[in-house]
Amino acid sequence: MPGAFAVIARTVRAVLALAALAGFTAGVPWLLIVAAGWPLEWIGWHQPDAIPDADDLYAAVTSPWSDHMLLALLATIGWVLWAQFLRDTTIEIIEALAARGGGPPRPPARRRGPIRWIAAALVGAIVGAVLFDTARAITHTPGTAVADAAARNPAVTVAPARPDTPTAAYHGPRPALTLDMSATTPSTSTTTPAAHRDGTAVPSWVRDAPGGTHRVVAGDNLWDLAATHLGDPHRWREIYTLNRGHEQANGYALTDPDEIHVGWILALPARDTAPGLGAAGSGSPDTSAPPANEPGPAVPPPTTAAPAPGIPEPPVPEPDTAEPGAPGDPADTAIPAPDTEPQQDEPHDDAGIALPAQGWISLGLAAAIAAVAALLRLQHRRRARLTFPPPVSIAPHPAPMPPSLTRIDTIGNRHGPSTEDHHPTGPTPPAPIGIDTDAAEVSLFHLPGPGIVLHGDGAIPAARATLAAVLTTNATETAVLRPVVVTTANLLAQLLPQGAPAVGLDPDGTAYDGERLLVLADTAAAITHAEEEMITRRRLLDTFNAETITDLNTRDGHAETQPPYVLLIEATSRHATRLQAVATHRAALDLHPVILGQQDAIPGLEISADGAVTGDTLHPVIRLSTLGSDELAAILTMLTDTLARPEAGTDVDDPPTETPPAPAEAAEPLPAQADDATALVRLRVLGPVTVTTDTGPIATGMRTGSYTVLAVLAAHPTGRTLDQLAADLHPDVDPAVAVKRVRTDITSARRILRTATGRHEPMFIVHDSATSRYQLDPQTVTVDLWQMLTALEHATTTNDDATTLAALRQATELYGGDFAEGHDHTWATDYATSYRHQILTAYAHIAEILEPDHPDHAVAALERATELDPVNEELYQRIMRIHGRQQRPDAVRRTLRRLEERLADLGDTEPSQATRRVAERQLRPVTQVSGTRQ
Repeated sequence: MPGAFAVIARTVRAVLALAALAGFTAGVPWLLIVAAGWPLEWIGWHQPDAIPDADDLYAAVTSPWSDHMLLALLATIGWVLWAQFLRDTTIEIIEALAARGGGPPRPPARRRGPIRWIAAALVGAIVGAVLFDTARAITHTPGTAVADAAARNPAVTVAPARPDTPTAAYHGPRPALTLDMSATTPSTSTTTPAAHRDGTAVPSWVRDAPGGTHRVVAGDNLWDLAATHLGDPHRWREIYTLNRGHEQANGYALTDPDEIHVGWILALPARDTAPGLGAAGSGSPDTSAPPANEPGPAVPPPTTAAPAPGIPEPPVPEPDTAEPGAPGDPADTAIPAPDTEPQQDEPHDDAGIALPAQGWISLGLAAAIAAVAALLRLQHRRRARLTFPPPVSIAPHPAPMPPSLTRIDTIGNRHGPSTEDHHPTGPTPPAPIGIDTDAAEVSLFHLPGPGIVLHGDGAIPAARATLAAVLTTNATETAVLRPVVVTTANLLAQLLPQGAPAVGLDPDGTAYDGERLLVLADTAAAITHAEEEMITRRRLLDTFNAETITDLNTRDGHAETQPPYVLLIEATSRHATRLQAVATHRAALDLHPVILGQQDAIPGLEISADGAVTGDTLHPVIRLSTLGSDELAAILTMLTDTLARPEAGTDVDDPPTETPPAPAEAAEPLPAQADDATALVRLRVLGPVTVTTDTGPIATGMRTGSYTVLAVLAAHPTGRTLDQLAADLHPDVDPAVAVKRVRTDITSARRILRTATGRHEPMFIVHDSATSRYQLDPQTVTVDLWQMLTALEHATTTNDDATTLAALRQATELYGGDFAEGHDHTWATDYATSYRHQILTAYAHIAEILEPDHPDHAVAALERATELDPVNEELYQRIMRIHGRQQRPDAVRRTLRRLEERLADLGDTEPSQATRRVAERQLRPVTQVSGTRQ
């Protein structure tokens, strides 16, 4: 039916254009003849058959003008304009027909005058209706005005195709369903490929597009897409030709240039058309030229099409004078790529992460969980004891997350916002529960309607993810409102593993920020709590004459801010009216009902097992995050551990009662190292990764990936396989692609090192064919990390203070900063924690040795340690103890105040009771008894 209306509209438009064209063509001459008659009387030509002579023309020009002569002048101008219109109309008709028959291109629009624009519009409307089917088949250079006008039509939002409706045999124009476009997030098909995690985010026919792909959003049209991506709006026909007839995710296909749907994925032609290209718009441009920002290859260029953005580029062959690798070494069998920056890692899924056990979460939620994990790491660092001898080990510190959430931590860190090391932040928007048709994060707090009702196979997993999304919102921020969740014990028991206690985040009520997960007895109690909150917030708005809670919270003169309130309950028919009353005030009072089951008066979403929104209900969210029960329990445990609360802490003078945590991996033996002066290559991984030879540091040529490969191998002296390296460095990339990148990085590193040292025999990165592992050659490469750990090990095996002090100082001098500083790979974080803790222990022992004779030097060593880790409480206890022994109460107070300031950034954390007791002891007055100090 919508298609019939479109045909009728085009027909009416053509009829009106034909009437206007007939009026201009025949009506204007008739009007001129009736109103003015012969138009040339004003120049002395009174009759058509009486040609004037020179005297007649002179007399007409010099004599006074009458009204009739002025009318004749205007009529003459009208005849000239009519003739111009007739000429332009004829040209437009000829060019319109020629364009549809493959004729020459039309002139640019800037060369048309106003009269020709009118003619083009009228002719285009008529020809577009009469020859509409022909217009679809145009594949050549820019055509008529009507086709260009059609290409300017914005994209429309359509209802999703029913899964049981066959669409493959349909090839005609697809009608658009008229919808309310006032929502900020467009509604579209629920089967958009971006919501899939199995690699089908981009259809196969699109993946080899020469110019990449584009996902259609509201307001897009072919004209603007061509202008943006191809640099010429008239190249819209190339986009149309490249995508015509291919079925999209919602079951429709591009068959009409004036109808594209939001959510479609369009293939794009190459932006630059190479010389020698055939007919314009053929969709097969010559891609033999190298990609932009890439150096030209040293061998004949490939003839295949350039890869689209997001598709890894194949290695470009170039001469390599390096010696071949060892037999069976797959790295040197790879063709090295130019020494330029590699592309950024592209995830399997455009918008989320598939969990190992079950579930899928959006990148926004992953970033929020990773931020909580980062805060938990800082809390562990705050409580760490500095006992000597240190546990010398090259293995990483245990991660605070269970193995099931390791992938979330790894990828979430890479997609989260940039943060300072000691102040992790969460994502934007708050409470990210899923994605929309553009794979953008959708916030629970920004959804339209009175609330969200979940039912179907994925309702419970989606509720788990929703709870995690709300509770991790602003969990790492200070002085920011943190949402509150109210739920029931029965529902929470369904979300958690069997036997897990259904309690809130702070069951003992000791957290500074109060309760954020309130667990009530049943649904009636939860709704009553929501009603009381609704009344309280409404009274606040009335008292302060505010429209919404958001407006009230932005006022400077109002201290009683109200956080977002989420009611997570099961559907109820008994209390449906009460629940609906609460939901009605959702937007104004910042109350957000999330209901599991079927609930009247509130639209519901049917959720499949993988989180996809199915059914006929149109909604901005096309896929919700889902979590398993074990994953939710782990997240709640992490949140509980990061809550700011009064802590007993550990006194520096107390003997250690806890054994240090075991390393996350088995310790690997440290290789013997040659002296730096005799080494061909000196690798520094403590701090920014640098490589130095006798000629100086390697500043250019080395790939970023090569640096990270060297860092990983430095942390694993016994080596790593290609698969292990790929998993470490490219966790969100297809494994086969990641392995190819690592091979290229290894080969490139070897070539650069051979060039820099002038030695072509060494491998530098050797390959063990028996274990398939790559490892750094300790005979040709020295590593500062290995040297530091060797020095620490030497310090622990001697009883002589001078020898111990010399070894500890050597270790601290080798420590130039956090391991692989500047690289955002999560795998490096726990390694950096391990090495930092060992070096902090070294500084603490240096202070113990120096304090009796050089207390100021001891304080300086500890102050240096606080620069490396500003949150470790024991360092400040040791500093205060030395100042107290030296009778410096002001220095003790300054040290405690500095610790308070640094911990305030850790979610409003405060120093432990043990730390305050240490400060109090140092501030007590010292009494003299029998000539001795007490």
